[in-house]
Amino acid sequence: MKTTTLIPLTMALALAGCVNLAPKYARPAAPVAAGYPTVEGTVNSGNPVAADAPVNIAWQRFFADARLQRLIELALANNRDLRVSILNVEQARAAYRIQRADRLPTINAAVTGNRVTTGEDQPINSTYQAGLAVTSFELDFFGRVRNLSQEALAQFLATEEARKTAQISLVSQVATTYLTFLADEELLALTQQTLKTREESLRLTQLRFDNGVSSKLDLQQAVSLVEQARTTLAQAQRQRAQDVNLLTLLIGQPIPADLPQGATLATTNLPDLPAGMPSDLLANRPDIRSAEQQLIGANANIGAARANYFPRITLTGSAGSASTELSGLFKSGTFGWTFAPQAILPIFDYGRVRAGVDTARAGRDIAVAQYEKSIQTAFREVADALAGQATYSEQLRAQQAVAQAEADRFNLSDLRYRNGTASYLDLLDAQRSLFTAQQQAIQANLARLQNQVVLYRVLGGGWSEPANPATAAR
Repeated sequence: MKTTTLIPLTMALALAGCVNLAPKYARPAAPVAAGYPTVEGTVNSGNPVAADAPVNIAWQRFFADARLQRLIELALANNRDLRVSILNVEQARAAYRIQRADRLPTINAAVTGNRVTTGEDQPINSTYQAGLAVTSFELDFFGRVRNLSQEALAQFLATEEARKTAQISLVSQVATTYLTFLADEELLALTQQTLKTREESLRLTQLRFDNGVSSKLDLQQAVSLVEQARTTLAQAQRQRAQDVNLLTLLIGQPIPADLPQGATLATTNLPDLPAGMPSDLLANRPDIRSAEQQLIGANANIGAARANYFPRITLTGSAGSASTELSGLFKSGTFGWTFAPQAILPIFDYGRVRAGVDTARAGRDIAVAQYEKSIQTAFREVADALAGQATYSEQLRAQQAVAQAEADRFNLSDLRYRNGTASYLDLLDAQRSLFTAQQQAIQANLARLQNQVVLYRVLGGGWSEPANPATAAR
């Protein structure tokens, strides 16, 4: 190709992308307080405090239970929701690459033929060409294509952050469900023991009634207690089965029979976590980073919309062999080229371009509101979990003290009843109160541990790079 032929195209490409009409991006101020609220009157929980920020604590370190670790590994490998999130990232990456390719000319191999006549008695003029062709390449003087590419990149990065959010949530959900399973195991064992005790009490009451020592009222009250325990037992068995079903769904396969030995709820402990500052959430929470990428993309979209006010210049050209006869297309001396620039400037579009800019601005304002809401939501979640960390340990201590007091009361009531100094009604009331207090102690311990899992999640903990991370788009 001659040098004079390349000059117009080279100059045009050099000038492409000289102007960017997108507003300069500035991160909005975080609409939250500078620090988290504190709970008055709380006491030191006595639990160990993690030395690192949650975002720097891998889930393998935070969850020491070997069985739970194995379940989380299976979930990360097989969970279908997480798999969809990963595939969404791949789809967004491909979409970005497609949009990025529009910034460069596409060169194709082309063979064309053209036969025309100017009248019924006029000869037919034929033209045949074979070579390389550039079709409708837009010279991006005003940054339209570049801003569309920036928007696609922001969408890809937002999707990547959404995948991280999905993994963090999955780790938290598996841990929470596993702790619920452990609590239901303890509740099931407690209910079975309570039922056994009440059945023995019913047997003795039946003997006393048969011998005329106890009344019909005492017997029916004992029967009622036994049936209440059987009702609770059925509920506990159902809840335990549902826990297993949920764990099966989360890990994406049947629960293996060769899981390592795990801890009980009573022996499980999770450390207290340092809260840090609310400003740390901007860097530690992938859902906030995803919302910011959405805002960056909406900001770039304004530049693409504004560029429609200005001429859109496209180039079409080809270079190769040309001939008036198909048989002579590839003979020597048949080199030819075409160069067809086009500029289109909207004049009367009935407000279409302006409406496009207004739509882009509204989309940016929506993205700002969503970004600010994500920060406020994160602040509230952390504040709630910190309030739980400050109070659940004391609640558990107090509830365990209640259970111990009720156990002593039951033993004394049983002794007094056997010695004839207390009524059977006092003994039954002590039995009911003890069972309720023991159940509440287990629930309080579960709430404390689950709160620590939630705090770990809302502070950004639980993310770790996969074993073979996909190559990021460049």
